[in-house]
Amino acid sequence: MAYPHRIDPFGITSAAVVLVDARGLIHYWNRRAQTLLGHPAAHVLGRPVTSVLAGEDALASFIAGRRRVGDGWEGVITARHRAGHRVDLAVRTCPLSNGHGARWLAVACEVTALRGWELDQALVRGLLEESALGVGVLDTDLRFHRINRVLAGMEGLLPAGRPGPETAGPHPVPPTVEAQARQVLMSGRVPLAVEQVAAPRGDQEDAERGHLRLRSSFPLRDPDGKMLGVCHTAAAFTVEDRARERLTLVNEAGQRIGTSLDLHRTVHELGEVLVPQLADFAAVDLFEGVLTAKELTARQLTGDTLQRAAHLSIHQDLPEAVVALGEPAAYPAQSPQRRCLTTGRTVRDPVLDPSTWWLSGDSQRRTRLETLGVHSHLTVPLRARGVTMGVVTLLRWENQQAFDEDDQLLVEELVARAAVCVDNARRFAREHDAALALQTSLLPPDVPEHTAVDVAFRYLPTDAEAGVGGDWFDVIPLSGARVALVVGDVIGHGIHAAASMGRLRAAVQTLADLDLPPDELLAHVDDLVLRLAEEAEAAPGGPKVIGATCVYAVYDPISRRLQVARAGHPSPAIAHLTQPVEYPDIPAGPPLGLGGLPFESAELEVEEGSVIALYTDGLIEASDRDVDVGFERLSFALAHPDRPLEEICDTMVRILLPDHPPDDVAFLVARTRALSPDLVATWEVPPDPAAVQEARGNTARKVAEWGLDDCAFTAELVVSELVTNAITHACGPITLRLINERHLICEVSDGGSTSPHLRRAQATDEGGRGLFLVAQVAQRWGTRYTPTGKTIWAELQLPPPAGRATA
Repeated sequence: MAYPHRIDPFGITSAAVVLVDARGLIHYWNRRAQTLLGHPAAHVLGRPVTSVLAGEDALASFIAGRRRVGDGWEGVITARHRAGHRVDLAVRTCPLSNGHGARWLAVACEVTALRGWELDQALVRGLLEESALGVGVLDTDLRFHRINRVLAGMEGLLPAGRPGPETAGPHPVPPTVEAQARQVLMSGRVPLAVEQVAAPRGDQEDAERGHLRLRSSFPLRDPDGKMLGVCHTAAAFTVEDRARERLTLVNEAGQRIGTSLDLHRTVHELGEVLVPQLADFAAVDLFEGVLTAKELTARQLTGDTLQRAAHLSIHQDLPEAVVALGEPAAYPAQSPQRRCLTTGRTVRDPVLDPSTWWLSGDSQRRTRLETLGVHSHLTVPLRARGVTMGVVTLLRWENQQAFDEDDQLLVEELVARAAVCVDNARRFAREHDAALALQTSLLPPDVPEHTAVDVAFRYLPTDAEAGVGGDWFDVIPLSGARVALVVGDVIGHGIHAAASMGRLRAAVQTLADLDLPPDELLAHVDDLVLRLAEEAEAAPGGPKVIGATCVYAVYDPISRRLQVARAGHPSPAIAHLTQPVEYPDIPAGPPLGLGGLPFESAELEVEEGSVIALYTDGLIEASDRDVDVGFERLSFALAHPDRPLEEICDTMVRILLPDHPPDDVAFLVARTRALSPDLVATWEVPPDPAAVQEARGNTARKVAEWGLDDCAFTAELVVSELVTNAITHACGPITLRLINERHLICEVSDGGSTSPHLRRAQATDEGGRGLFLVAQVAQRWGTRYTPTGKTIWAELQLPPPAGRATA
């Protein structure tokens, strides 16, 4: 049954308010007063207040029984409802003076409402002042707003025996309280937790029995459900029997083991539960295949190598450890560990001495056990889902009790729980490694050298907890000595995100080869993401949401112009040589996968030597999720663009990223180059077949000027065929351009929009061999469309660079 919410009955919005003048006449009567007594304001205004009371003696009785409260009085008065029955009211009165005589303000509520409110307040005071229960109230910033002396004493926040009621102040919040309160803020609820704590010093009887503490936390909300804080309660009691102590330990193990998907941390947490509660020393040895996250079968891996994954002792120097962490753990065939692994059953030696038969084959461990005085030995297989993954060894020497059957059952329960967590961590690590391998294989191992830009990049996967994401980058050579710079981010983590990233990267490369403008390219990629999302919806068990962000930029080293479009992605940063770092205002298109919305591009001029930085949002949000701070740090990292690009990348990683980024990060930095005008030649070509000879002559002279005589014949042939095609089949002005960079690029532009097609001419055809010849002698060729027509281009392989002109 829900507990009724009570509001302050004397609150201004909930109480009856009446104003009475010095003559006892009513001057104000609010709606709540009408609700309580049934009299409308029009019926009582201007009438004596006694007209609504139950007889002449009601006012006198109130005056006789009233008590002083601040500047007024409080008491109980009996009024008469308009329907005729009596109503007992709790009344507070206060005198008002305005120079025209005293007036009285009366605030009233039902006596039963006041009694319930007072009982609630007494309950709160009792919990904080009188109860043996520790109570603390934390605000949403996880700071103590109020804490009673019981909880303060439990947590050591006040000196023992300090008197006084509840206290508020800057008390430190213990880690256990903070962890449970944080769970409440995140999930709205948290289960009960039982922990074992040390008994007070000097209490020998309690020290032998031990102490338990039962903790609970719950949210505090206002009437509208808004989270105001967390109430934390704790109750301490002593352990009366071993069964309760074991139950407490099992509960503690459920809270402490498997807090993460890190395998090494998980086995260390198992050791922390076992030592010193159940053993003086505990070691966890796992098969190498488990530590390397290999696929395991149901067969026992008895032939595999054991490695020490964790060990813990009551002594910091670990005198019991024969094997170091990470080293192979070799056990003789007759040892309890090997027998445990072979049979899959626990081996318990409650009494251990030099005559124990299996120690004869392990002199090193026998000497160590004798030196320490170890008297009891327990080995338990670490098994989950039918697979034995390792063995847990426990020793006792300072604890004089030998391992008994109850200890064995308890340890088996704890190890079984830990084994499931270890297997989960191993499976997750295996999937993470597979996703990372897929992601790495789909990213470019290196970027090609290019005339237009110098490039450096970083891809930093997140830790194993979050899983590999779908961040990617690319540098794509385009025709006309241009280059495309791409950075994208697929929504989600794991192998599905990595696979989707590979498909999108391949699509962007294919569309880039078509020389589409950035905004048109993103529109085509958006259509692809929509199809991928439809496929994912139809596939059982697949990811139900596929989306991505992307920024696509094209830089032309001849015009020094940068054309950029973005889809839900941060704008690039441009570090100028003489100006502050700029974040140009690129139209913010929608993320890929929404469909139906247009993309826009922006074009800007970039000076030679500037650094263009493209990045995923993980870079600027990694530090503290404050994007403004991220942009400030990025500007600082790019402040000196004349430094080596690798040094700039290292600075970005150092300044913007923590040791373990919460999300994948990919970024690309490119220093712009400008192609010298001496390496570009342009001619207007008249639409006359006779102009072909002139074009060939211009080409021959320019190629000779550049010292490229070895490819002069090929260049003339390509120019002749391209110009002839344009004059024969195209329209509008015709332009011939030669570009001398890593290749010799021949471009012929015209005003036509039809694209030529390569075909093999028949023996009877008089033409049709032009593009076929171009394709045979050129390294690459293609068509790109412009706002005024199209450009047919061909790249010719240059001879070795000795003696060549350079940019």
